[in-house]
Amino acid sequence: MVRLIRRGVWFLLGRLVLLLLLLGLVVVVFYEAMDYSNIQIIIKDGMAHRAQTVLGMEDGQDLGKYFQQSFLANDAALILTQQGDSPYRDYTIRGLDHRIEMSFLWVWPWENRCTVSVVERIPAIDGRIRGDKADAAVAAFGPGAVYPPAWQSARYRITLNRENGQWKMQRVDETERLSE
Repeated sequence: MVRLIRRGVWFLLGRLVLLLLLLGLVVVVFYEAMDYSNIQIIIKDGMAHRAQTVLGMEDGQDLGKYFQQSFLANDAALILTQQGDSPYRDYTIRGLDHRIEMSFLWVWPWENRCTVSVVERIPAIDGRIRGDKADAAVAAFGPGAVYPPAWQSARYRITLNRENGQWKMQRVDETERLSE
């Protein structure tokens, strides 16, 4: 009888341990999926808003949702845009085709920092030079100057930090310029 009770207790304990391991795995997978989707949205939306700001389609007020202020203060493309030296300053941009490709990413639920490799491309920019600048641009650079210059596609290494439960891009380092 004691042997039967002992076997029953070990059976129940074994099943309880298995259930707890399975539950722990489900929790880790849930938090991993949540972090992955948050990071993916932050990168895609943040890089798109950054490109739209550089192209003159937005004023850049929302960039703080995606980037840390230390990055925004030192981003060369944004600084050129703020100074009025952007190559797109004389163009009216109506739309763009923004594409992001992310490498594999794994973030443990207890980590507050991650790094991911990203390729950003803008294969099409819909816009034209402003009317008062058109004649001078065509005379200087030919008839193709009425369309905005191509965006430089690049591979970036993006470092994100979790601040108060929200992921933000801390660094965006260009690792390779890509030719189309």
